[in-house]
Amino acid sequence: MCGIVGYTGPREALDIVVNGLKRLEYRGYDSAGVAVVDDSALHVRKKAGKLGNLTTLLESDPLPASTVGIGHTRWATHGAPNDLNAHPHVSADGRVAVIHNGIIENFAELREDLLAEGITPQSETDTEMAAHLLQLELAHDCNLAEAMRRVCLRLEGAFTLLAVQTNEPSTVVGARRNSPLVVGLGDGENFMGSDVAAFIAHTNRALELGQDQVVEITPDSVTVTTFEGAPAVAKEFTVDWDASAAEKGGYDLFMLKEIAEQPKAVSDTLLGRIGRDGHIQLDEMRITDSDLRLVDKVIVIAAGTSFHAGLIAKYAIEHWTRIPVDVEIASEFRYRDPVVDSRTLVIPISQSGETMDTLMALRHAREQGAKVLAISNTQGSTIPRESDAALYTHAGPEVAVASTKAFLTQIVAAYLVGLYLAQIRGNMFGDEIASVVRDLQDMPQKIDLVLDTVEGVRELARSLAESRSVLFLGRHVGYPVALEGALKLKELAYMHAEGFPAGELKHGPIALIEQGMPVIVVVPPPGGRAPIHEKLISNIQEVRARGAFTIVVATEGDEAVTPYADHIIRVPSSPTLLQPLLTVVPLQVFACEMATARGHDVDQPRNLAKSVTVE
Repeated sequence: MCGIVGYTGPREALDIVVNGLKRLEYRGYDSAGVAVVDDSALHVRKKAGKLGNLTTLLESDPLPASTVGIGHTRWATHGAPNDLNAHPHVSADGRVAVIHNGIIENFAELREDLLAEGITPQSETDTEMAAHLLQLELAHDCNLAEAMRRVCLRLEGAFTLLAVQTNEPSTVVGARRNSPLVVGLGDGENFMGSDVAAFIAHTNRALELGQDQVVEITPDSVTVTTFEGAPAVAKEFTVDWDASAAEKGGYDLFMLKEIAEQPKAVSDTLLGRIGRDGHIQLDEMRITDSDLRLVDKVIVIAAGTSFHAGLIAKYAIEHWTRIPVDVEIASEFRYRDPVVDSRTLVIPISQSGETMDTLMALRHAREQGAKVLAISNTQGSTIPRESDAALYTHAGPEVAVASTKAFLTQIVAAYLVGLYLAQIRGNMFGDEIASVVRDLQDMPQKIDLVLDTVEGVRELARSLAESRSVLFLGRHVGYPVALEGALKLKELAYMHAEGFPAGELKHGPIALIEQGMPVIVVVPPPGGRAPIHEKLISNIQEVRARGAFTIVVATEGDEAVTPYADHIIRVPSSPTLLQPLLTVVPLQVFACEMATARGHDVDQPRNLAKSVTVE
């Protein structure tokens, strides 16, 4: 959710912190704030609304020069998004400033403890409790890191905390439990951030922090301990993209840039996956071949767009391996007492690697003895670290809140997992796997061809901008694509949109059809084992007969759909299982253009944040 930045070193801290916040604003934009320490005094500025409101405030009410600072962009949980509830929060004595991502679940109990100490919190937030608790601990003659350790032992929930105090003007202290925090390693300077984007302009060296750890940074040192104070070792890693990857690069919107980057993202995700022996290779495999041969069930856990990638994974993995696959909404998984054991392979999918619902589901699965193979776009994140194996999608930074290139690369990663399982278990011959791989390697070029022809999709979206509702229909792998197309329209255009399995039309949804309603139908390639192509044409006829404006996404050369389509969007031919990599692209463009035509902020849609790090 929230974006967090910390800096200590020889340079002007405010510039580094604010620029870091600009790269993290996709994580939260209800309010923003900064704190710096100068001449043993604490200085704070914060403002409701987007980061631009804070920068305007800083121009009219500047902060003094300082070489240590922390900054925050908020996605509101506790308390309304206003100036008072914006971070940083300051202790009652004005000596400590704290920023926070997550939820402190026992805040009400802690508030009562503070009232008993004569401290009255001023905001509606849970975060403010941590600032006052740090003040009380510092009164017991300890430094900020020790105070943080003591406070964290009292906190329940998921949290990342950063703090500075006037008595240690070159020190920033952070802590994490179930919430992201990484350290950036510089030369005579060090950084913290909820994402490496916070400091990638200054260093590509980073440290992974483990669960329940406190980190203290000064310009020349980084010290990591457990909450109990024991020394801890953090793993260093190198970020494989630079600051320019997180810039718009001449595009009006991050989303447009990221849609255009999809051919490269897919290509990069495939890069290096095929060994010289022709075998599929994954990134971090700590599950033995013998264990994988014993797997009798696969469960994919995910949320939002990643859930739709999981639905597509189900079709591919079941087809290639003959293992039954369940796809679960992560937030529901552990509350329904799922049947999981040592022969279950759980695949969590998360762009950020920090999605809290998915992380909690993963931990529940491991407690039941399951093996876990994570798909994520973020190296060093919690979900891959806590899994038995990991496959990174190499999509690069995705800044727009609505996922595009991360979705396509998740699908590719799921295909690779399916092929890997088929290879290990002997379900497919080597030449069969090689054939699928060749088809996958053709997809970047085909996605490029789709992108070359989307101007008509933009014009279509503009012409339908006043529509009240859009329905999406699909069958087989086209059904998850329909769900994703509808989700994009909800996220960006703030309009009613639903995706349905086309075969369910007559079981209720057809009652929604009215004169002129846009209905987008994702049609599979002709042929195949089952006559789903012919059945979908019948579905198109059904809605058109009732007045729908039919928009058909179909393969080049498929003329059978032409008589029943008011508008046709063509994609290159491909095997049915791989078709989502092509058919979802025009739906992304459609949603982006529809939202733009309706005057909405495409990159930062209301009420949404990029990474959901609270349950």
